[in-house]
Amino acid sequence: MSKRIVLVNGSARKNGNTAKMLGKIKEGAAYKGAEVEMTHLSDLYFKGCYSCFACKKLNGEDYGHCAVNDGLRPVFQRIEEADAFVLGSPIYWSNLSGQMRSFMERLLFQYLVYGNPYSSAAPKTFHTALVTTMNIGEGLYGPSGVEATIGQLQMIMQVIFGDCEVLNLHETVQFDDYTKYVYSAPDKEEKSKRDPAISSENLEKAFDLGVRLAT
Repeated sequence: MSKRIVLVNGSARKNGNTAKMLGKIKEGAAYKGAEVEMTHLSDLYFKGCYSCFACKKLNGEDYGHCAVNDGLRPVFQRIEEADAFVLGSPIYWSNLSGQMRSFMERLLFQYLVYGNPYSSAAPKTFHTALVTTMNIGEGLYGPSGVEATIGQLQMIMQVIFGDCEVLNLHETVQFDDYTKYVYSAPDKEEKSKRDPAISSENLEKAFDLGVRLAT
């Protein structure tokens, strides 16, 4: 039986760097025969966690599941039916996009079981991955605080779902034409001439990740 994989794009751009990396993951998974679907959070209406604690209520009808009925409910259902899922987000101000942060609040908290140590109410284990795209280079990945943020999220994903792989894309090309924007950073000339915007090496890493998730 072929595996089912859900990809979630936390960027407002449907053809930006994050979406392109997810697209390559989709290609890799499809190459191994997986059924893959892409969800763009920008298409959905939802908010972050309401802190209603319905998902934590003893013997409650919504225990282990978010009680809020909005655009995320069908996405959560498809994730539970899948074998693996990937969350993709650009990095803004050393963190995930606002859409992805709100999504993860809801996705993760519904399964978190308070205890010492924390445990999970998820219905099964999943292969998961977190893909990020960012303007900063690898040299600033640690000092900027992004590494610590991603590391913490990876740890939480591992606790709740049993597995999480991280793939980062650094030094992204942000604009199609740098002459149209106020941008005077030292890397302007190099980025404005970079073609393709995402190197074949990074696209191959994304493709290989898709293969691993589908295997």
